[in-house]
Amino acid sequence: MTTDLEEKVLAANDQIVYSATPKNTLDWYIKWIASCFILISIAFRAADGYIMWDLIFGTLGVIGWLVVSILWRDRALILLNGVSLFMLIVGILNRV
Repeated sequence: MTTDLEEKVLAANDQIVYSATPKNTLDWYIKWIASCFILISIAFRAADGYIMWDLIFGTLGVIGWLVVSILWRDRALILLNGVSLFMLIVGILNRV
């Protein structure tokens, strides 16, 4: 038999284990691919000397997150990724 405290701990663990967002939906795939692109972008930035690759992968990642934020109707993310996209495009155009 479990005590009230044990039940609360188990309930709290369930909240930690399960994700709040559904899996295997279109936005789920886009956000994970976009996040990988952003991590690749950061790796190129850290390697120094690969600025164009940094900008390209960063742009792809931000486009992905902009799509996700539109699907989620999250205005803060739309603003963040919209402005970031503009800045990255300006960076690419300055390099061309």
